[in-house]
Amino acid sequence: MSIDSLRDRIPDYAKDIRLNLGMLSSESVLSDQQKWGAFLASAHATGNSDVIKAIEAEVAPVLSDDAVAGAKAAAAIMAMNNVYYRATHLMETNEYAKMPAKLRMNVIGKPGVDKVDFELWSLAVSAVNGCGMCLDSHEKVVRKAGLTQEQVQAALRIASVVNAAAAILTAEAAAA
Repeated sequence: MSIDSLRDRIPDYAKDIRLNLGMLSSESVLSDQQKWGAFLASAHATGNSDVIKAIEAEVAPVLSDDAVAGAKAAAAIMAMNNVYYRATHLMETNEYAKMPAKLRMNVIGKPGVDKVDFELWSLAVSAVNGCGMCLDSHEKVVRKAGLTQEQVQAALRIASVVNAAAAILTAEAAAA
């Protein structure tokens, strides 16, 4: 499976998603590692096996084993952090946000890939998972490291389209 086969499975009512998948696969504002890592991390964040398999097949010839592991690690750590930090932010009592999380997050300090790429992937996953605190935090890190607003936007666009593809395929499978 690949991005093309994934696009072929998207029904006509979601033609825009199909078109956006194709357009974003040739996005040039990000390095190939940044772009395909964002695709892979976002796919893992959706949990949709068809999307994950298609994107894993697409990235296999492009990403190193370390980059694949880094993208998956970004999805894994953000699955935890996005829930925790979103909850502390949403709760009326702001005391929880002041407390140390006391959760292991070692991979953020040593992701095994370029730190800015890992942070960009974490930002993409945070968009999929809807954590505003994490979005703000990771955006600040990547901007400070020199990424442009256009590069951040590209990662957000990838996350949104991958998420939409997963939602469509999940809904189609449920309706079948």
